[in-house]
Amino acid sequence: MSATEDLHELTDKALLARHTTPGDDGRAFGELFRRHRDRMYAVALRTTADPELAADCVQEAFISAFRRAGAYRGEAAVTTWLHRIVVNACLDRLRSPQVLRRAGDLAEVDLAAEGDRPEQVTTRILVHSALAALPEAQRVALVLVDMEGLSVTEAAEILQVAEGTVKSRCSRGRQALVAELARRGWPPDPEGTE
Repeated sequence: MSATEDLHELTDKALLARHTTPGDDGRAFGELFRRHRDRMYAVALRTTADPELAADCVQEAFISAFRRAGAYRGEAAVTTWLHRIVVNACLDRLRSPQVLRRAGDLAEVDLAAEGDRPEQVTTRILVHSALAALPEAQRVALVLVDMEGLSVTEAAEILQVAEGTVKSRCSRGRQALVAELARRGWPPDPEGTE
């Protein structure tokens, strides 16, 4: 590929193939990083409920992907492969004894999208904190399927479990999330009565 060719036009698989070619200058992987870093950070943030930990996990995951790109077999989409690496990095860090989890302490998390009304921000913070309180397996399944919009098949591939396991984790996770939200007083009474 000449220096004048536009990497933006290449598919993810073509970029990864280019990256593993001897003599690659790193621009191909840089383009993959540019395309997917925000989505991978969103997955990590929802999985860890900690912005700094999420950023560390994404960094570790992309370094791992950079180094292990030759192991990519092409059977799954590159995004599925990246999701798996990010989720594994998150789970490894969450299971580490050095990680001090602060589930529910979201004072540092900026969950407000530009233009959100205060009640939208409150709801977003409430859902995020309730999600953080769920068991890890249920939380990760819900993040991938319900929040990231992946299919059950893709989530099963990322988590390396059976599709039925993902469905079960999502079902139990949704029930637990509803119960956790209710425990936290959501949704509010529309009439303002107790």
